[in-house]
Amino acid sequence: MANPEINPKKIVILSGAGISAPSGLATFRDSNGLWNHLRLEDVATPEAWKRQPEVVLAFYNERRSQARAAHPNAGHLAIAALEKHYQVTIITQNVDDLHERAGSSRVIHLHGELDKARSTSDPSLIYELDGADIAIGDMCAKGRQLRPHIVWFGEDIHGYDESVEEMLTAGKVVVVGTSLSVFPAAGLVKHARYRAEKVIVDLEIPNKPFGFQSLKGSADIVLPQLVEKWLKLNETGTT
Repeated sequence: MANPEINPKKIVILSGAGISAPSGLATFRDSNGLWNHLRLEDVATPEAWKRQPEVVLAFYNERRSQARAAHPNAGHLAIAALEKHYQVTIITQNVDDLHERAGSSRVIHLHGELDKARSTSDPSLIYELDGADIAIGDMCAKGRQLRPHIVWFGEDIHGYDESVEEMLTAGKVVVVGTSLSVFPAAGLVKHARYRAEKVIVDLEIPNKPFGFQSLKGSADIVLPQLVEKWLKLNETGTT
């Protein structure tokens, strides 16, 4: 089947931890990243949950508290501003809600969301935490323990097929703040179309996909400049 038509007014953003780093949230894989201080086997696998759920809950409760205390930075706000003139979809590997708090209305969370909990027996039972944490003894409607609504290592990511469809129709694609080293999320870039304008933004760009323009620098500095350029082009009628 032929690929769908590209929409020149559609922008897809694939974001990773680097866009939230200027807001004070730790990344996972840089020199000061979380995985340099923790073993993922202890907090981010189904096996860890079975072995020591209280430790897993404490880890995510702390991360949730940090995320709630953080604020959207200029990079998040710039992306939200694109919605004035473009159809924007954000596909994020991040589990914080900084894109939403910045004003973005269409966000696909590949790896889950910190501020939600879900049932351990029925993944369709998902609950907004509304400022609360998760404790041992917090139950779903079916009487089973709640767990973080997070994709752990070894679990299937959320929204992959939907994300592929978004990529296939995007006239512009921005990859920001991700090393493109975690699959299957990193594989989404191969679905960006040849004729689409493609940009990658990060402090370091070790894995630049073919056909992407590199803009090296912090997301909170580079993205506002890129967005200003695109908004000006929109005003002149140039896509």
